[in-house]
Amino acid sequence: MSQSFKKIFKDLDKPLLLITIVGFVFGLLTIVTASSRAAVVNYDVSIYYYFFRQLMFIIAGTILALIILKVDTKQYHIWVPLLYIIMIVLNIIAWQSDAVSGSNNWIDLKFVKIQPSELSKPVIIAFLAILFEKYYRKLRTKNIPHYDMIGKILLVAFMIPAIVFLQKDLGTLLIMLLIVGMLLLASPILKIEKLKYAGLLVVLAITAFSVYSLTQGELLNDARKSRFTSWLDPCGQYETGGYQVCNSYIAINDGGLMGLGIGKSKQKYSYIPEPHTDSAFAIIAEEYGVLLCSLIFIGYLLILWRIIDIASKASTLRGRYMCLGIATYIFAHILINMGGLFGIMPLTGVPLPFFSYGGSFAISLIASLAIVQRVHVETKNQKIKIKEIN
Repeated sequence: MSQSFKKIFKDLDKPLLLITIVGFVFGLLTIVTASSRAAVVNYDVSIYYYFFRQLMFIIAGTILALIILKVDTKQYHIWVPLLYIIMIVLNIIAWQSDAVSGSNNWIDLKFVKIQPSELSKPVIIAFLAILFEKYYRKLRTKNIPHYDMIGKILLVAFMIPAIVFLQKDLGTLLIMLLIVGMLLLASPILKIEKLKYAGLLVVLAITAFSVYSLTQGELLNDARKSRFTSWLDPCGQYETGGYQVCNSYIAINDGGLMGLGIGKSKQKYSYIPEPHTDSAFAIIAEEYGVLLCSLIFIGYLLILWRIIDIASKASTLRGRYMCLGIATYIFAHILINMGGLFGIMPLTGVPLPFFSYGGSFAISLIASLAIVQRVHVETKNQKIKIKEIN
């Protein structure tokens, strides 16, 4: 932790940093326009209410990012297990709390609500990366038993997702499973063992789902069922679950090539519920048009490319796996959010990176990008040391 912030800033990946800043700034502006009607009419607060709240979360995330940038990833083996235990406790508390929109995934602290499952994602990624690095050589050795090491890895990988399953937060669960699945596929575990344990996990998942259904009843409420039954023809089933996706279609279509203009969205006026959250892209498309939306997609591609590039050049195994997990995390959010809005898959209500309102997600996203930047800093410093030795 001896590096100064000036030296750290010099070693950051500048393209990734620039796109990150632009994304959050534009996201804040989008939240103002998308939430204006809901803030004033639905909640009787200032038009800038969600803007300032999101700004507060971004500032909190930035402070956390500065801490992450100062901490060497070698110290993660001390701090990450502790954070993982804290996340387990917080997720259990959320599970026992009152349901919000059918899910028990929030903790109400009076002045702010937090979603522990969102904060858990980078912690799971970091913990798995540490374990992969720790057991890499042994897992690649064929003549020794691996069940104890793989057991620890699977416990870390699925303990929090299991609690999220009990919280009935299916969108977050799906993203966690995609992250864990990608990391396990890329892990040093031998291929034959991956197949064996994958089969075991499928059997356990089916058993767990069956037991839950028999003892607790159906996992999906009527509102969630309607999203699955209407996703292939949302406008044809407008009144039975397809209204949000159908109105998103209308918003995107009305935006055309150039958009209706900033603040001129029509669909945010009670047609799309909570338009500043998981349907933020529809409002952006309506107000700014296809051309600007194309820039958003290009920005996402650049972010993912920079993270994968940093992963490929990482000087440590833990750095490589953390970057891979974070790239999967961001891609999963984009895929599931956009997929729901475009009708490619059922709408599950997950936030869109940079543009959706959500404090826990904003902090988690900033922390994740800070981890990637820390990996880049360490890789750059390692190269400098090698040059000095030569």
